[in-house]
Order: sequence, then structure tokens, then C-alpha cells
Amino acid sequence: MPVLKNRAVLRWLVPVTAGVVVVGGGALVGTFAAGADPALPPRTAAQLLDDLRTSRLDGLSGTVVQRADLGLPPLAGLAGAAGGNELTSLLTGTHTLRVWYAGPQRQRLALLDTLGERDVLRDGRDLWTWSSRTNTASHRTLPADGAERPSDGAERPSAPATPADAADRALAAIDPSTAVTVGRSSTVAGRSVYELVLTPRDKDSLVHQVRIALDAKEHVPLRFELLADGVQEPAVEVAFTQVDFRTPDADQFRFNPPPGVRVTEDRGDGHGPAGLHRPDGDLGKTGPGGDRRGDAPQVRTVGTGWTTVLVAKLDAAGNASGGTAPAGAAGADMLGKVLGGLPKVSGDWGGGRLLTGKLFSVLLTDDGRVLAGLVRPERLYAAAKV
Repeated sequence: MPVLKNRAVLRWLVPVTAGVVVVGGGALVGTFAAGADPALPPRTAAQLLDDLRTSRLDGLSGTVVQRADLGLPPLAGLAGAAGGNELTSLLTGTHTLRVWYAGPQRQRLALLDTLGERDVLRDGRDLWTWSSRTNTASHRTLPADGAERPSDGAERPSAPATPADAADRALAAIDPSTAVTVGRSSTVAGRSVYELVLTPRDKDSLVHQVRIALDAKEHVPLRFELLADGVQEPAVEVAFTQVDFRTPDADQFRFNPPPGVRVTEDRGDGHGPAGLHRPDGDLGKTGPGGDRRGDAPQVRTVGTGWTTVLVAKLDAAGNASGGTAPAGAAGADMLGKVLGGLPKVSGDWGGGRLLTGKLFSVLLTDDGRVLAGLVRPERLYAAAKV
């Protein structure tokens, strides 16, 4: 199957508080080690793009490492506790995942951490989630056509499970606002790779560059790096540390419930007992700022390309349109204290509170709006007047 035609390789849905939308699911403290630059035949940027678009992936297994340091207070963990979603922690720190892929009908992803393992498995129409820590599992039968459809009519941003997931979103941003060049060849997971470099032309974007390492033979992304403006180290990195392009055995995708597991039949609300949400739709169609055109009447975007600003209207309970409320009063109080500690800002657009990081800015206005983007705060203030 063409690599960029189906990104259902088991994405993790990670709702973020108050409509915060970023390209990736993590940022990096240090870069992954790479070997000496291999001698590869010259390829132009256009040739590499064509290689990526026409590549085919029939099978794959491997280990993926995500690392995160967005230069923020621990908001992601607090938001996850408030929302009942442990996987929001993928937005910070270092995380190891195992992935298996054998076509659109057979996929598996396992998140490994010190507290145990959390798996999502798809085998035909059967979709399973499982948590070793709670020894609970959820099963759902997919529609006959195998398509995943959000029951609430709204897609949510997600953390990329593989470099290909992250690359899809960045490639959607290629337009006249993006310069595309070829970087240095290198080695990732023991394989020679070319480097495709995307550079935003708009200086209001906080993104300096996106670097995508493509396997020289298979043309599949093996590493994705996102560099913030003014920062030497990558701000987002998702990379294979081990990869095998042989098709995994069918047994890898069959869920065998361990002794004592509590199984719940999921009727389609998208939330299993393991705190895992179902894979999302093709977010590769969105812009680099998480543009979700037409998802909900109270969610809109201002601008295009790398400086897209997402504007969401909060309801009376303080939840973004189409979002979910915090789980319990304790979670809501925790989240409220965190947001209340943000610095106050004001201007001819009104007043509110501002959250800034290496890669994005978020403005929460006093009149109940949330504006977010991979932009400097001044772009948010301008969008708040629209």
C-alpha cells in the first residue's frame, strides 16, 4: 500500500486542554545518535518527495522513541489527570513504543513505560485496547468497510506514533510558504537515509525547520525532527531505533486476554477502560497548526500555512466546542489553578491569559475563546480581533 495513503498505523488520540494544538507529540532534550554520513547517490528535493509519495509499505515492525521538552510547566500531565487520559503524557518526556504493521487490516502499537504496557491492536474488524497496569481490555467491532468514524463528529489532535505519522502532517504544509531542500545523508536505526528539509518562509512562525529522514531503499520516514526558532536542538523528534521491513506474522495482531483480565465491549463511544482512544481520521489533511476546518460550528481557523491560528469558543463549563469535560471536580479544580497562574495580557483585542512555549502560543481570552498556533503571540492578538 502507498505509505501516505493510509496513516491508520494506530495513532494515539491525545486531547490537550483548551484547544492547544501542536504538530507533534513530543519535543527533544538531545538528538538521537546517528552514524557516519553514508555515501548515497545525489537526489533532489523533488525526487525525494516523489520517492515518499510513491513508496509502498507492505509490512514493518520496530521500536520508536519519542522525546519531549516543550519548555512548558507540566501542563500536559495535569491536563491528562484532569481529563482522565493518561496518554496525554506523550506530550512530554521520553517514551518508547513498539509498532507492527501488516497492511490496513492488521496493526498494533504498544506503549512501554515504567508502570506497564498499553496496547492497541487491530485484526480485521476487531479493535482491542489493553492496559497491563489495570489488566483491563476493551473490544470493538469496526464497520464492515473497516473505516473508523468518530461518533461525536469531531476529530481531535493526536500525538504521532511513528515518524511517518508526523511527516504526513508536515508534508501537508508544503505550499509557497515553505522552502523544500535536501539536507545531509545519515544513518538511522542502522539504515542509510536521505534528509528532506522543510523551512517556513513566514517569520511569524515559531517553527524554524522540519527534517524528515527517508530510508534510502524503502523511502519510508525513519526520523522526524521539528526545530523551534532560535533553538539549536530539535524541539520535536520521533525516530526508529530499530526497524524491520518484513511483514510481521499474523499472531502479532491477535489479542489473547491474559488471566484475570476484565474485558469491556465498546459500543462505539471511543473510550476504553485502558484510557486509550480510537485511532483518528487522516489528520495529514490538516495544516501545520492543526487546522480542523468544518469540524464544529464554533471552531474556526485564521490564516493559512505555518501561521494558521485555531480559534475555539469555550462553553459555559470551560470546554472547547466538541471537547470533553474534565473528569470530576478535583480534575477541574487542578486545571483551573494551572490556567489561572498564566500571565495576564491585554490589548485592543481585549484581555486574557497567555501560555507560550518553544513551538506554540495559546491565548485564553476573557470572553471565552482559545486561540492557538505555532506562532508568536502577536499573531494571536491579531487573530483575536478578527
